[in-house]
Amino acid sequence: MRRIYFLAPDIKTTHKIVDELRREGIEDRHIHILAKRDTPLEDLPEASVLQKTDFLPALERGIVLGGSAGLLAGLAGLSYAGFVIAGGPILGIIIAGATIGSLMGGLAGMNSGNSRLHQFEAAIENGELLVLIDIPLDRIGEITEKIGKHHPTAEFEGIEPILPLKY
Repeated sequence: MRRIYFLAPDIKTTHKIVDELRREGIEDRHIHILAKRDTPLEDLPEASVLQKTDFLPALERGIVLGGSAGLLAGLAGLSYAGFVIAGGPILGIIIAGATIGSLMGGLAGMNSGNSRLHQFEAAIENGELLVLIDIPLDRIGEITEKIGKHHPTAEFEGIEPILPLKY
């Protein structure tokens, strides 16, 4: 799956784009709309916390950093213990560190906006709507062409290389 981005000039155009995507068989769970705060989206699928924030990248960083810190803590404990401890306690410390790190990283990521979407902030504040569409790689050309042909005021803004999760 890939995520493609379109900027639509207004809510009316966005409704038409979403209706066309639905006719093409794209489910609402693969369509995400970002708009200026307090914009009534009516029946449009609003972007969730996962799209609006850096939750997943921060979660991944937290796991790595927490696991590394747990490993260092386990090794430091070994040096002070003066004898060799079986792998179980060290593994437990690594897992505990990764768990705590992922929780802290995820919470920190929820408090910051999605870094991939910063380039669209000015357009969204000016009333445009950002349409994010998750589609299979082999349909990108087809969908992009249809939206461009039927909605010339919508601007194609690019493709996100790879989605982190399949949802």
